[in-house]
Amino acid sequence: MSRNLSRPLPARWLVLWAVLLMAALCGFVALGTWQIHRMHWKHDLIARVDGFLHAPPVPAPGRNAWTGQQSGLDEYRRVTLQGILLDREIPVQANTRLGAGFWIMAPLRLDDGGYVFINRGFVDAAHRDPASRGGAPAGRVRVEGLLRLSQPGGGFLRSNVPAENRWYSRDVAAMARFLGLSPVAPYFVDQSADGAAADSVTENPLRWPVPGLTVVHFRDEHLAYALTWYALAAMTAAALAYGTRQEWRRRRGAGNTGDREDAR
Repeated sequence: MSRNLSRPLPARWLVLWAVLLMAALCGFVALGTWQIHRMHWKHDLIARVDGFLHAPPVPAPGRNAWTGQQSGLDEYRRVTLQGILLDREIPVQANTRLGAGFWIMAPLRLDDGGYVFINRGFVDAAHRDPASRGGAPAGRVRVEGLLRLSQPGGGFLRSNVPAENRWYSRDVAAMARFLGLSPVAPYFVDQSADGAAADSVTENPLRWPVPGLTVVHFRDEHLAYALTWYALAAMTAAALAYGTRQEWRRRRGAGNTGDREDAR
């Protein structure tokens, strides 16, 4: 038998209904406020990285600073370093504006005996084999590029398989173990373009690998998320206000009915 909707709710159900709506309201407001804080953090990050990209390059962190690198404070900083590129490399699957292919990761041996992995650039599947494009530059080289932090584990739903030389992320520690190198910096460097136009390999073949294809982009949708949570909070507040008003009317109507019955 259905309940008469004109009758007031029992007190215990009324309290439960109010508590649930208030909890939802507070949760939606908290989530919206959190997104606002994330938005300010993201804007600070974008401004900081933009400053890195337009600043002169600085020497890459030395071994005494290897443990202090942080994603939001150091990544995408323009750096320079010198050493000898080893003629050993690891191909890491990549998708760029030139299509699908591989990043070529090669270790640079520093003067102090340490190593830093250099992302020498992009190659397509036809140039994955080093024999199809020549080896690493001989002798001492100077590298300029963007500092990037290690990407452990693998890609989305795909784990690195070092035993089969299949790589989906630039996991510095795993690559160092695979090549038997130590000590190795916890970051790598995306080599910058050296003036070559890397827009059309098919029309104007370039030397491989093609450097300078790093995409620096941060999603900034926090304001939209915040407005969504605040809209849900407003709807919840409206439902709470409407339900409270309706319940007050029911109880008032029930009280008036009781007064009339007593008057009889």
